[in-house]
Amino acid sequence: MKKNIITNINRLKTEKNAVILAHYYQVAEIQELADFVGDSLALAQAAEKVQADIIVFAGVHFMAETAKILNPNKKVLIPDMNAGCSLADSCSADEFELFLKKYPEHIVLTYVNASARVKVLSDIIVTSSNALKIVNQLPANQKIVFAPDRNLGAYINAATGRNMVLWNGSCHVHDQLETESIINLKLKYPNVPLIAHPECKGPVLEMADFIGSTQALLNFTKIDNNQSYIVATEGGIIHQMKKASPNKSFFVVPANETCNCNDCIYMKMNTLEKIEHVLETETNEIFIDDEIIIASLKPLKRMLQMS
Repeated sequence: MKKNIITNINRLKTEKNAVILAHYYQVAEIQELADFVGDSLALAQAAEKVQADIIVFAGVHFMAETAKILNPNKKVLIPDMNAGCSLADSCSADEFELFLKKYPEHIVLTYVNASARVKVLSDIIVTSSNALKIVNQLPANQKIVFAPDRNLGAYINAATGRNMVLWNGSCHVHDQLETESIINLKLKYPNVPLIAHPECKGPVLEMADFIGSTQALLNFTKIDNNQSYIVATEGGIIHQMKKASPNKSFFVVPANETCNCNDCIYMKMNTLEKIEHVLETETNEIFIDDEIIIASLKPLKRMLQMS
């Protein structure tokens, strides 16, 4: 059955000149099917270069929006319209606009995990891959508002000595990880290093041996000499880690006591069947007003230039 679906998807891609972009947090079978797999920065860079007529974005809604902003004349489809993002949802454009009025002399750095309307209110978009690099390019006395992830913002403040004003948002996948779970894994697997995404809480990051974006975590496991890792991020990346280092072991910090996993419910809404359906019907298309596209493209382009 799956083989037939994959065959049909590949046929439709050829017939319709379509490309599939997938985030690392997708299930393994979607990662294997995709034309390009990456983290938010890599996917934005890939979307900017797409030559196809149709982009199927196997990720969450804000990612598909970003692809549409960068490709306003292309058709961008998302397998499941309900694939949202807890972090993006934690920052509504109306509330953020009111918040910014309190900080008129600040420039606004917004994490890519935000809606198009929030991007419009921003000066520069950042991802976990490039946030430190971009902040370090700004003058030391530059006043900054950082949104929406408080954990990533706090990590950047600690790493740079800045005092950015932070919006109080978080990613449920990373914010739910607790030090107790890590300590239990450390007791079970002594001397195994902890690698963590900067969206995790401060106490988790303080325990980490390496902190980095999803792509950076993957790259680290490729070049590092250790043979096992405790991984504090969404479990989808383990597929790529095992592919790159088949002889190494990876232990995901669990979301709770009932499983050995940490999945984003929104990322996992996408399936092969839904990808096949949107390719066949060309439904679930992303539409954004032209004014929002023009306004949000500016901070996105600035990010890509500064990266």
